[in-house]
Amino acid sequence: MSVVTNTTTIGAIDAPSRRNTELGLMAFAIGISVFAYANVGLAMDGELPSGMLGYGLGLILLGGVAHFVVRKFAPYADPLLLPLATLLNGLGLVLIWRLDQSPRLIQRAETLFGGFTPDAPKQLMYSAIGVALFVAVLLALKDHRILQRYTYISMVVALVLLIAPMFFPSVNGAKIWVTLGPFSIQPGEFAKIVIAVFFSGYLMVKRDALALASRRFMGLYLPRGRDLGPILVIWGLSILILVFETDLGTSLLFFGLFVIMLYVATERTSWIVFGLLMSAAGAVGVATFEPHVQSRVNAWADPFACYTSDTSGACEQIANAIMSFGSGGTLGTGWGQGNSDLIGFAANADFILSTVGEELGLAGMMAVLLIYGLIVERGVRTALAARDPFGKLLAIGLSGAFAIQVFVVAGGVMGLIPLTGMTMPFLAAGGSSVIANWALIGVLIRISDTARRPAPAPAPSSDAEMTQVVRP
Repeated sequence: MSVVTNTTTIGAIDAPSRRNTELGLMAFAIGISVFAYANVGLAMDGELPSGMLGYGLGLILLGGVAHFVVRKFAPYADPLLLPLATLLNGLGLVLIWRLDQSPRLIQRAETLFGGFTPDAPKQLMYSAIGVALFVAVLLALKDHRILQRYTYISMVVALVLLIAPMFFPSVNGAKIWVTLGPFSIQPGEFAKIVIAVFFSGYLMVKRDALALASRRFMGLYLPRGRDLGPILVIWGLSILILVFETDLGTSLLFFGLFVIMLYVATERTSWIVFGLLMSAAGAVGVATFEPHVQSRVNAWADPFACYTSDTSGACEQIANAIMSFGSGGTLGTGWGQGNSDLIGFAANADFILSTVGEELGLAGMMAVLLIYGLIVERGVRTALAARDPFGKLLAIGLSGAFAIQVFVVAGGVMGLIPLTGMTMPFLAAGGSSVIANWALIGVLIRISDTARRPAPAPAPSSDAEMTQVVRP
């Protein structure tokens, strides 16, 4: 029997190994989520929850389908992205179900809305739709470089997604929703992906001009006046979003994403400085005359001072969130044993991290943030491995958008920055968020598969012979 050795067979050995690693991590992620579900039931009712079998089978089905598609259509992809996203999604379902069992929230919903509808079943349905979109991305997007053709089309689509909520009623003081009958969607969650596509295509062409510096001032390379145009336009759009939609989170995400990608494309620190100064100036300017933003800033500055006088409820929510973190201590009160439901209707959405901080403590909070950090790190590693500049910029843009959203939400809940109203990826209740973030993971997996796929072996010349090793 003879074995032919060449570069193709050597590279192919890596694909099954990656997928087997992914499968083992998927089993671990699903096991942790089911174990957490059982813990909540035992802590709150003294017995295993009746829906544990259905929850476990549902999560296995979703994870199994996603893994099979990756194994079949993206065999060289990063083996950590899918298990990490599955773990966060699974824990998010547990946290939402735990809050659905809260008598306080049930009573408050019946008083305010005349009835209570649990959010966990809906979140499971949204997760299934997100996984379906994840599968569709991998099946339809054979090569991420195809997206470069739609650079300016993606700009138009992004603008439509960002402007659309202006024509619909505000929800909790912000116009971030598009409501059509019984259905509602948050376009900003999907806009971050489309914007990253536009920025990647635009900066790949314009990065040389943007990297030019006309003068040096206080150790910084200042760009030429005409090259300030793009950043001024993006800054103006982010301010318009903040003014007309009072959506601080999306405007920060939008502008921060552009500055990060601009810095990566040009390697000019001056863009970061300009970005920080302009974002601070815009936020301060809007906060001086926009009541909704101003109430968020006041609640951030001293939530206990306005605890009883604030009619918007922002101070009460942030103060209760801070007390939840404090009561959690190092190891937490235990699953189902906290009082974060005192925060109110946003306990399973904007303030989902308060439940993590109280019931899992500082250790659990650091573990969750570490999982988010690993997703960002794998995205950056994918950008470094990408062979084309568009793929590098797109991967770093998607990773940057994900990181900014985590920082903005976690910082707002913990009191580091004013609360923005965005949702924690995968953890918080919300269909738009979980669906869009599954699509984001799908694009990153496609880029990583293309980046790590072995290059085709060159065709042998007519007089070359393949080396054979003959075993006796």
